[in-house]
Amino acid sequence: MQISAAFSTPSTVAPISPPRHALARLMPHPVGCGALPLHDAAASRRLEAAAAALLPTHTLMQRAGLAVARLARAMAPFARRVDIVCGPGNNGGDGFEAALHLLHAGLDVRVAALGDAARLPTDAATSLQRAVQAGVVVKPWRGHLSQGGDAAGPQDLLIDALLGRGLNRPAEGALAQAISAMQGSAAPVLAVDIPSGLPGDHGVVPTGAAVVRARATLALLSLAPGLFTGHGRDAVGELWWDDLGVDLVMQPPAAWLNEDLSSAPLRQHRQHKGSFGDVRVVGGAAQMVGAALLAGRAALHAGAGRVYVHPLDPQAPRLDPLQPDLMFGGAIAPSDWSAQTTVLAGCGGGLAMDEVLENLLEPCPRLVLDADALNALARCAELRRQLRARRARGAATVLTPHPLEARRLLESLGRSGDAVQYDRLGSARRLADAFDCVVVLKGSGTVLAAPDELPWINPTGNAALAVPGSGDVLAGWLAGLWSPWDACSCTALRAARQAVYRHGRLAERLSPDGSPLSASRQAMAID
Repeated sequence: MQISAAFSTPSTVAPISPPRHALARLMPHPVGCGALPLHDAAASRRLEAAAAALLPTHTLMQRAGLAVARLARAMAPFARRVDIVCGPGNNGGDGFEAALHLLHAGLDVRVAALGDAARLPTDAATSLQRAVQAGVVVKPWRGHLSQGGDAAGPQDLLIDALLGRGLNRPAEGALAQAISAMQGSAAPVLAVDIPSGLPGDHGVVPTGAAVVRARATLALLSLAPGLFTGHGRDAVGELWWDDLGVDLVMQPPAAWLNEDLSSAPLRQHRQHKGSFGDVRVVGGAAQMVGAALLAGRAALHAGAGRVYVHPLDPQAPRLDPLQPDLMFGGAIAPSDWSAQTTVLAGCGGGLAMDEVLENLLEPCPRLVLDADALNALARCAELRRQLRARRARGAATVLTPHPLEARRLLESLGRSGDAVQYDRLGSARRLADAFDCVVVLKGSGTVLAAPDELPWINPTGNAALAVPGSGDVLAGWLAGLWSPWDACSCTALRAARQAVYRHGRLAERLSPDGSPLSASRQAMAID
């Protein structure tokens, strides 16, 4: 996903600046320029109130309206008509404000308003009055957009200023009807702040609920977590952002947007393979040896000095013809690791992981647990106890569950797992706190959490990764990225953040349209 920034100044009623002067690119996010904060609805309201107290009345909405109008002109430079659907809150006020500027730019602006104008918030009511006084024709919503020969076309634009980020339940009645009408329009949609129907805090749309799928979205003031996880990536289209000139540090965020971190340590001429750590992959029970091989290949390409595969299937061949660099071992023993050994357990491990994992949790200094190792944890309270004890003695662990595995782990703790997808941030944090380790909750907008820290949401990746074996590759890549570092230089969270970011970026590079990217190709690719 690309994020761009639209920088605005306080609004006037003067003609809009030409699009080439109105917008500035921010993404791809430059390395080292700082992670972006993500604010949930409550934090966003506090941020807006704090900013409004420092500015003249109505300044934020004027800035927001101008930013929307500028992006609208850049997005559809040849449009002669703009339809705007305005809701009953401040999101609608942003739409009224934008209509004023677009009318002055010479466009045919048609505004449909839902709700009772007498009950609008103060700022939105002021913007409605300003728009009407400037000559904007605002009509009540009649159940549909213009149809037939009077309908907006592909060269025109439709602005969704209906709901904003305060949604906490599926849209109903006229609101749902308006969302469906926008979805059926031939004109591309520009969503204001967030596509209507998309919950800003978690981005998960209930089955059957109405949601706008925008060509582009302009986030205003702060960025919502739901833009990047759940259904958010499918709904927002190209994402733009305008901070409205507000210092976001006035309110702590709910999460951070993951960024590209510096890669593996610079390799020096005098170093050798032993300088970059060992990865030992424990998994690959009968009929699932391929999972362990995928993880091993990924670890090797990610930068590990040596990679050993320890198949749990005694009949498994001791050679990978496609990656003969991999070495093979038998039952893993304490003599197999040092302080710079990273053990990855679980890929294709089956039920055999229950017994094997018990011998790994106590001694391994760095441990990545995936797939069947997570299922073993969910089944056994003693394994969970051993896992919780690791951090206290200086050992580091990363868990990489997909949503179903996360649900099993939560239920093993006596907590409901039904809401994993509806509360991805909270679910990842609960697991990280309960097991005292780093958690990578996979999915669209992978969430990374560590004890006593704000979580991170990853912005890279696409549907190309929705294939069998992608999780094995990610786990192997994580172990391989982690292994060249000493424990003091690279924390488990840092290794996980870098692995998830680069794995997603690989998918975007090799399959930009999201067509399936086989796990074997992922594992052998160099990012």
